Amino acid sequence: MKSQSTAWHISGKVFLALWVPLCAFPFLWMFMISIRSPVDAFAFPPKLFADVTFEHFYQVWVVDGFWQNALSSVIVTVGTVVVSLTIGCLAGYALSRYRGSVGFWLLIIALVFRALPHVVLLTSYKPAFFELGIWNRYETLIMVLVAINQPFTIWMLRSFFMNIPNELDEAALVDGCGRIQAFFRVIMPVMWPGVITTGLFSFLLGYNDFLITSQLMDGDHMTMTAALSNYIYSDENLAKVLEGVAGAVSVTIPLIILVLVFQKQLVSGLVQGAVKG
Repeated sequence: MKSQSTAWHISGKVFLALWVPLCAFPFLWMFMISIRSPVDAFAFPPKLFADVTFEHFYQVWVVDGFWQNALSSVIVTVGTVVVSLTIGCLAGYALSRYRGSVGFWLLIIALVFRALPHVVLLTSYKPAFFELGIWNRYETLIMVLVAINQPFTIWMLRSFFMNIPNELDEAALVDGCGRIQAFFRVIMPVMWPGVITTGLFSFLLGYNDFLITSQLMDGDHMTMTAALSNYIYSDENLAKVLEGVAGAVSVTIPLIILVLVFQKQLVSGLVQGAVKG
């Protein structure tokens, strides 16, 4: 039994040693060509060593004003996460404690809404926003992203709340807490791994969204992900392509940092949510 366990342990390490470089290679290659001149970046065969330049990053961030798109990404992402978690925590807790059939059908309706393609929702949103004069506004985009993300947030947070025994609520009520006090003082401190995990997924939705953002926002109001489309169709200008690569590297780095910082909470939350659904 011990030898079999050792064999699995070694196999796991070998798998990780092969899998991690394979997954990291696209980003490493993207970063490598973003700090090279067009001649060196697109040389064939590829050059492993070449002169380093940060001109593409300077062009994107300073000359093209990519920092304004970064600011838009912060506003949209933070707004989406805060609103999604606020509504999701309250709704998820209520549905985890409610045993009637109405709660079940609300969850099913939310799941059906979440399953709809985003382009279907966009065809309904966009004309209405033009008529109301609220197109190209941060609050409008946040509202749409929350509407798309909320069903998933509610489902996920509900599964976390269901792992918390009802006895904890009852003990808080016996000690003199009201329902709201019990929720904030007793339940939420236990729920932090689940909240952080759900918040990370909400962050990824708001941060990575391209379709909705590119259709509802323009100019400086576009997020970084949507703004990269300005560089995608510049095949005739290799310098412009490399500026797009530099922008893509800039978009990716915060995601890597975020996952590394919250990796323990993320793993803890995923395990906690997988115990009981």
